[in-house]
Amino acid sequence: MIVVVLIIINGLLAMSELAVVSARPARLRTMADLGNGGAATAIELAEDPGKFLSSVQIGITLVGILSGAFSGATLGLRLTDWLKSVGMAGSLADILGVGVVVVGITYISLILGELVPKQIALRDAEGVAARVAPAMKLIAKIGSPIVWVLDISGRAVLALLGQAGDSEETVTEEEVKTIIAEATTAGVIETDEHSMISGVMRLADRSARGLMTPRLDVDVLDLSDESEEIRRTILDTHRSRLLVQDGDGDSIIGVVAIKDIIGVFANGLPLELRKFVQPVPVVMDHADALDVVRAIRNSTVHMALVVDEYGHFEGIVTSADILEVITGVFQEETGDDPAVVKREDGSWLVAGWMPVDEFGDKLKISIPRDAKFETVAGYVLSIINRLPAVGETFEHDGFKFEVVDLDGRRIDKILMTKLPD
Repeated sequence: MIVVVLIIINGLLAMSELAVVSARPARLRTMADLGNGGAATAIELAEDPGKFLSSVQIGITLVGILSGAFSGATLGLRLTDWLKSVGMAGSLADILGVGVVVVGITYISLILGELVPKQIALRDAEGVAARVAPAMKLIAKIGSPIVWVLDISGRAVLALLGQAGDSEETVTEEEVKTIIAEATTAGVIETDEHSMISGVMRLADRSARGLMTPRLDVDVLDLSDESEEIRRTILDTHRSRLLVQDGDGDSIIGVVAIKDIIGVFANGLPLELRKFVQPVPVVMDHADALDVVRAIRNSTVHMALVVDEYGHFEGIVTSADILEVITGVFQEETGDDPAVVKREDGSWLVAGWMPVDEFGDKLKISIPRDAKFETVAGYVLSIINRLPAVGETFEHDGFKFEVVDLDGRRIDKILMTKLPD
């Protein structure tokens, strides 16, 4: 009975150690905020692992010594005497008596003292840690003199090994993505939720250039144009706001809301376009996405101009552009082509404007973090370093690339086929 009790105590200590070490601090803090005192104690233990581990190790070592002493001195000798009493030779009885007891105790210790308790700890690390933390804290206080000596000794050995100082526990972006993927697989979050969470993480990594609609795709009203031409531009656009320029293409003076101008045309009044112009914030092309979000949030026009270091107008970022990064691209007109399509033969038809980070996630292609391009077209140009011709092919990163369409000097469509391993 003493040996069984010692094995159970060993199992409780092993379970407590693994639970506190494996418990996620974020979950423990949430439990502590809800009034769980055990979770708060578990956080204290995890923040000072040296003392906690020393306390647990003292208990496990003492249990191991006592268990070995009792099993060898009592059970082993009793079995040896019984084997001799049934006629077994003395030397063989000595070996079998101690051997059988050691094997049996070791087996039970592995099951009840290690494997089962640790499996319980891994299944609910935070819950177990919150339950055992008060007892572990009490053990640490009782054995504090010995714990202090062991803690100091351990730190000294770590210093000799060049491991002095506290370890930095940081959560990387890859770990967060892995956790989200595991939650999706387990059904904790929906696939669409996973996509949106990934979009939020992508947003933080983008610059203004990676968010913007390029100037070639932006509709602009020119103050120098005739009223009829301006009217025709307004009727042809599906935008709710249009930029206004005064002079060349870099002289953007603001933006007008179409709803403000429609009334002028409806009443047959002369159009004084300048008085409808609203100022629009300006951001640099290398500005972080979160800086762009702040600029748009503080503006009533829900838009920002993107310029380069020379002041050249590069494009615009709207609140819709930011939302598209998170939720996916919205179809603006009937017949709009999607960013990427998988064909029946297994190949991929990719739009040149597709953001390169989404492209990398979709096709499992590694994109350098310091890349100087934002789209798939830029990715292709970075590989061949020149403007390709229609039908030109090349191989890269396990794929065969074929440029199937150009829009002027822009790469419009790329066909990608997976190469044999």
